[in-house]
Amino acid sequence: MADDQHYDVIIIGTGAGGGTLAHRLAPTGKRILILERGDYLPRERDNWDSTAVFVKGKYRAPEFWYDKHGDAFPPEVNYYVGGNTKFYGAALFRLRPEDFGELRHHDGLSPAWPIRYEDLEPYYTEAEQLYLVHGRHGEDPTEGPASGQYPHPPVEHEPRIQQLSDDLEKKGLHPFHLPIGVNLTQDENGRATHDSVCIRCDRVDGFPCLMGAKSDAQVICVDPALAYDNVTMVTGANVRRLETDPTGRTVTSVVTELGDGSTAAFSADIVVVACGAVNSAALLLRSANDKHPAGLANSSDVVGRHYMRHNNLALMAVSKEPNPTKFQKTLALNDWYLGADDWDFPLGGIQMLGKSDADQIHGEAPRWAGAVAPDMPFEMLAHHAVDFWLCGEDLPLSDSRVTLDKNGDIHLALDEKNNIAGLKRLQHKLRGMLGHLGMHEHHLLPHSIYLHKGMPIGATAHQAGTVRFGSDPRSSALDVDCKAHDLDNLYVVDTSFFPSIGAVNPSLTAIANALRVGDRLIERMR
Repeated sequence: MADDQHYDVIIIGTGAGGGTLAHRLAPTGKRILILERGDYLPRERDNWDSTAVFVKGKYRAPEFWYDKHGDAFPPEVNYYVGGNTKFYGAALFRLRPEDFGELRHHDGLSPAWPIRYEDLEPYYTEAEQLYLVHGRHGEDPTEGPASGQYPHPPVEHEPRIQQLSDDLEKKGLHPFHLPIGVNLTQDENGRATHDSVCIRCDRVDGFPCLMGAKSDAQVICVDPALAYDNVTMVTGANVRRLETDPTGRTVTSVVTELGDGSTAAFSADIVVVACGAVNSAALLLRSANDKHPAGLANSSDVVGRHYMRHNNLALMAVSKEPNPTKFQKTLALNDWYLGADDWDFPLGGIQMLGKSDADQIHGEAPRWAGAVAPDMPFEMLAHHAVDFWLCGEDLPLSDSRVTLDKNGDIHLALDEKNNIAGLKRLQHKLRGMLGHLGMHEHHLLPHSIYLHKGMPIGATAHQAGTVRFGSDPRSSALDVDCKAHDLDNLYVVDTSFFPSIGAVNPSLTAIANALRVGDRLIERMR
């Protein structure tokens, strides 16, 4: 079938990039079609059930990708309205100004961006306003200048985390309130007020929010955009390929498999791809034709290459005192983000994870619990657990890439030892402090509840870099406005455009960039 309506803009995907762009364009009155592969996430008790979410992976996409050896693995991807933001931890950091320049790491260079921090700064401020970010600019000495304060005060630390913050300060470090997007109103004691949407529960990280209180792309952007008569969304719409006119310069048709198994073709003046870094690259590669034999927008041969996902380590320390904290994700530490007194290269950052519980720990038990604490029940372990997340920069390598096989299946090649020396040093820094922070050093448990699931390559939550932007068409797929060099009406606005990933969560940068590109599209459509 062919859709008889021609749109001004088609946006493929509703995550941090696509959802935010739809919100930006909705007030223009232009005809906008949003295509979303999934449906709305069902609201049900299992949204907050650790076994359903983490152990059974109930909401993960029921698909497998393949690693460089041809072995299948289940990726951490979720196809719902709002994309992966339905399950993210809503930690909304800016990249540091240094991340936009060339940075030398132990294992190589992190390349410079074609824009500077100053170019994105106004959009960072706007993104923080839009996504209800709670925090306090000025606490983190590594952050860049901000033209506006966060719109909401920080989420207050609960007593055990406040003690941790105080202990870190006594060591001469600079812990700060983690910037987080939640619809929370606090009383003078930091508790959720009776009219607050967020209830400060222990389900903030990795779970969808039953209250609609987490600032995900569906709640913040997609639903408000759909209130405009000129915006339409089709769910269950799996875009299979993009077709061009005979010159190869214009995308003319968005060929889509619908939920009922039928195929539809949609057309628009401007087509925007925002499927996530892996799926956006796969879509462009799948759309190869006579004019674009290596895939759409791929005359440079970079589409699918330079895949990055951060070097992550989730660590659980066992506190000597119980840790009754519910909302644990309130603290971060970037003192060694760019280097240390004993190391000239960036190490990365430390932040708190959401509070682990017995079911999450039990779900990983076959891998590590028996060897570490056979005499400690999971409930007791969870009651004393303090959960840290360490994040180091993954460098963009040409051979870390997305490819398709003859069946159209996704293959993801990754060098898991790429630039991990800094992360190991960061782990050593934390390990060396635990005894001074009221925790058992010998109970430092590396585990993978949130990010690895025993299959490190499957940790795709921070995927980026596969359709990089730049000023040189020979080494980039997109121009500075995220338009494909090779086509006149094709844009990409998810984390694919990143030339480097820094060592903070990529969501806010994707959101800010979508606002920036949205302004360029509004100018173009005038």
